[in-house]
Amino acid sequence: MKTYVYVDGFNLYYGAIKGTPYKWLDLLQMCRKLLPKNEIAKIKYYTAKVGARPNDPDQPVRQQTYLRAIATIPDLEIIYGQFLQSTVLMMRAKPSPNGEKFVDVIKTEEKGSDVNIATHMVHDGHLGLYDVAVIVSNDSDLLEPVRIVRYELDKPVGMLCPHKHPSFTLKRHTNFMKPIRQGVLKDSQFPTTMRDSVGTFSKPSNW
Repeated sequence: MKTYVYVDGFNLYYGAIKGTPYKWLDLLQMCRKLLPKNEIAKIKYYTAKVGARPNDPDQPVRQQTYLRAIATIPDLEIIYGQFLQSTVLMMRAKPSPNGEKFVDVIKTEEKGSDVNIATHMVHDGHLGLYDVAVIVSNDSDLLEPVRIVRYELDKPVGMLCPHKHPSFTLKRHTNFMKPIRQGVLKDSQFPTTMRDSVGTFSKPSNW
């Protein structure tokens, strides 16, 4: 069945990839392993461009290298939201009796991906571009578009879950749910060195 896959990049990263050696992830290979009977006609990857942080100034460079890698996947589209970073004053969890009760922390937020996924999934469904929609996310904010596509457009919706504990709300309203396990990530890595129309590039050395 013709399948469109909607990938929440940050949800996937923080749910399944962070802290692993599997950051150089080939999304198409992952989808083919988890959905072997489906025709992966389109992958839409939702993210935001990150900024440098005091303890990690090279983070934007690594992200751009990865975006360059996934851009080599046929029929993959990258849709950008916004990455917001601010300094906020927050209360310490365990302040010392005579110490400061508040501390400045760097707060980062990714805005727009859930809205973009919802809009595209419903719109693509209305246009009849897919037979099956699959979300790579565990964000319960996607419940309404899942409900619309499944119950109003009468199209199956699947979920590839990056987190150990799937959202009960999403799981209850999707046709199927499959966990993204470490073995699949391990077997879905890009080659260390790749080539695109610009030239040759490589996996970041500290990945």
